[in-house]
Amino acid sequence: MHLGHRYARVVCADGFNMSVQANSGAYCTPPDNEGPYYQLEVGFPSARCATLFEYAEDPSKPTQTVYGYVPSDTILRCIEAHGGMVDGELPPMDLVTAYKVAADSAQ
Repeated sequence: MHLGHRYARVVCADGFNMSVQANSGAYCTPPDNEGPYYQLEVGFPSARCATLFEYAEDPSKPTQTVYGYVPSDTILRCIEAHGGMVDGELPPMDLVTAYKVAADSAQ
């Protein structure tokens, strides 16, 4: 199985960094190699990020775990909370669907 592109770690202005992946082998939606994705997989952040925490596979080890099906807008809020992205790359994101899913689940 071809897993698609592996994206370089996102590095933020304050030094925070994390892996953000989306492909047919990642915890993402849609589960393909094309995107755009409205839920993505975050892995092994350099520090605990409050906006991501509820998605942690192992909350007892926030920097040594994977965060599955994280909404794209949540990832962007985490990046913004750390001063913005200065290096790395993000998979293509579908923010419209992410907002719609969030609004539907809030009702």
